[in-house]
Amino acid sequence: MSRLLVYNIATLAGITRVPGLARKCGADMAEFDCIHDAYLLVDDGRIADFGLERDLSVSAHEVVDARRGTVLPSFCDSHTHLVYAGSREQEFVDKINGLSYAEIARRGGGILNSADRLHHMSADELYAQAMQRIDEVVAKGTGCIEIKSGYGLNTADELKMLRVVKRIKRDAPLKVVSTFLGAHAVGRDYAGRQSAYVDLVVDEMIPAVAAEHLADYVDVFCDEGFFTPAETARIIDAGARYGMRAKIHGQELAASGGVEVAVSHNALSVDHLESMTGADIELLRDSATSPTVLPGTSFFLNMPYAPARKMIDAGLGVAIASDYNPGSTPSGDMKFAVSLACVKMRLQPAEALNAATLNGAYAMGLSSDYGSIAVGKVANFVVTKPIPSLAFIPYAYTTPIVQAHYLAGKRVC
Repeated sequence: MSRLLVYNIATLAGITRVPGLARKCGADMAEFDCIHDAYLLVDDGRIADFGLERDLSVSAHEVVDARRGTVLPSFCDSHTHLVYAGSREQEFVDKINGLSYAEIARRGGGILNSADRLHHMSADELYAQAMQRIDEVVAKGTGCIEIKSGYGLNTADELKMLRVVKRIKRDAPLKVVSTFLGAHAVGRDYAGRQSAYVDLVVDEMIPAVAAEHLADYVDVFCDEGFFTPAETARIIDAGARYGMRAKIHGQELAASGGVEVAVSHNALSVDHLESMTGADIELLRDSATSPTVLPGTSFFLNMPYAPARKMIDAGLGVAIASDYNPGSTPSGDMKFAVSLACVKMRLQPAEALNAATLNGAYAMGLSSDYGSIAVGKVANFVVTKPIPSLAFIPYAYTTPIVQAHYLAGKRVC
């Protein structure tokens, strides 16, 4: 049995003591439970014990001095498009020059641009680029991540993407879940024939993905100018027949019914929500669907932020994710996403940290094993450099704080 002891911890944060606590909602999100002058004990990659250092009476094969740093759960990033071909900085310049997201898409940019690039790139090159991004986010403290397809938009290229994600699952040190997003946009070959493209997703893509066990979840971009609630329902019902629960893009560009279809079909999460309404908040109340906000998207596109403050005040359990992708959010920095949530969405630091850890794990179906410091959970945790308080993490929004990062009890950086 491999045993790791971390001692001299100034603050051990993100503790959950309630067995089976899946997420925090409403006022409970303001509690990011801590103990000071602590230790953490890991056995075979899982948390075995923690407590006050003065009560420490165990030994270990490996002993690590935290050097008065803070220990907290690794970030859980529940919405990314991390497998993509190259960058799209010309569209960044177009945005500076005043073009909207929709205008760029109509000119052949956006998702279709990424699909064209991906079509011509080999799986090996996609994998190499994606693993560089994995190394980047791990170094910044992410320990669980969801990766979507959606830049293929035909059966062969969607499968190519998801096979790359499968390789990443096998090789990367962090926990990865995969999501099929064939309905990210209508592929070029189906321009003007959206109904036929939906048929392709339902009748060909989903069975092919399921045959190779390539996706844990199914997603649809349910929004103005993309897929309707009826089309979304048809696609996620098809995914459900193969064991893929839904995670929905909704209400980014308009109040377009994404929340309603997500809740009515028991989706695990509904993400974006920049255009959500008060009625949407009521729909989510008492549902199992996690509202997931992506503040990096609003920052980069200079668009309104999702009303996370209103959601929490209404009792919802909000998650924060990065939306790492080449067009609208070329960053997987979850610390920065937490800072944006505090500055732009008016979340308290504890609320934002819960949203980026335990609630992020919930939005991937992983919170029984990840997202908090609890006995029995996988030992994914960050050791920070000495910091004055937890509020320093979002406050010092560009300051590197990671001293060490452990995944399943092994140091990865």
